[in-house]
Amino acid sequence: MVPALASRLLGRRGTDTLEAREFWAVEDVSFSVRPGEAVGIIGANGAGKSTILKLLTRILRPTQGRCGIRGRVGALIEIAAGFHQDLTGAENIFLQGCIMGMTRRQIAARFDDIVAFSELADFIDTPVKRYSSGMNARLGFSIAAHMSPDVLVVDEVLAVGDWRFQKKAFDRIGEMVGRGLPVVIVSHQLERIASLCTECLLLDRGRIVMRGLPDDCISEYVTKGIQTQQHAKEDLPFRVNALDVEPRGALQSGQWITVRLRGEVTAPAGPHHRLGLRVRALQSSQIVSVVDLTAQEPRLLEPGAFEITVELQLNTGKGYFSIETPMWNTQERRELGQGPHALTRVDVAAFSGVTNLHPRVHVVTHPPLKDRELRSA
Repeated sequence: MVPALASRLLGRRGTDTLEAREFWAVEDVSFSVRPGEAVGIIGANGAGKSTILKLLTRILRPTQGRCGIRGRVGALIEIAAGFHQDLTGAENIFLQGCIMGMTRRQIAARFDDIVAFSELADFIDTPVKRYSSGMNARLGFSIAAHMSPDVLVVDEVLAVGDWRFQKKAFDRIGEMVGRGLPVVIVSHQLERIASLCTECLLLDRGRIVMRGLPDDCISEYVTKGIQTQQHAKEDLPFRVNALDVEPRGALQSGQWITVRLRGEVTAPAGPHHRLGLRVRALQSSQIVSVVDLTAQEPRLLEPGAFEITVELQLNTGKGYFSIETPMWNTQERRELGQGPHALTRVDVAAFSGVTNLHPRVHVVTHPPLKDRELRSA
């Protein structure tokens, strides 16, 4: 502290000069959100997403520049942020309302709606220090969404809740956007950003690297993320040079896509080497399907160029999916590398879930027993 204080007093350091161990958490970021707009902020961990929200809500002060929000803010930045751990859920509702500048009468008028939405009626008189992280997130979002905010700011904290409440919360956010509220949301749930937001910001190391439509920013984000994971080795027997997917753009569930690969077998393939085509759901990183291309005829055994065409029917739910080309060793049970990839999106699905099982339903109805007796008489 003494050297730092001396440097400041002697004027050896300006506000825009960084010391050896310092860095800009957020730099040259500018954007505005008008009524009825929802801006999604995506990026890797540590990119500066949550810092931006803390700057907007004045939890942090900017070193340079300015930021602000006009109107009452409904903010959900961190789990249990602003909650007094020794107070009950009910008491914290009134505490948060007072912080937002509401009167006790205004808070009481919304109290029942907050408790009902959070589904915590049985625990509302329990101190919040007894709550799980999901219960804290439920109560926090319910307060933020029901205190008549002029602006809603939401961080990734909703991810700790169960999937049913997540859907309920995002539906509520959609309703608020439809009523004309400005919304800023940070989330790693990419399809939520795609379906909810009107604009998207892609951050990397505190800077905006792309802004525009959610689909474009998500595609760029996922593409770069997969590229950083590609670690194909020179001694692998397979090399995939190109990967094309048709048709491009948003698809309907059940629609067929054609994947074309071009590459070469660089050396005689061993019995344990495999080249595959993998489909992965980006929201959960769950592997939807893997096709072992080396098990097809003719076998990819001898050196030479190859062209492979694979037709896939995407009987999946809505969401983003990456088409990947992994290489692995069945004996060592590990992935050795990954070639090119592509991104596709299913936008329309007539069902909910991961996979369409194409149900065959046959329903037979019978009239009540009294009606049958009258008809027979």
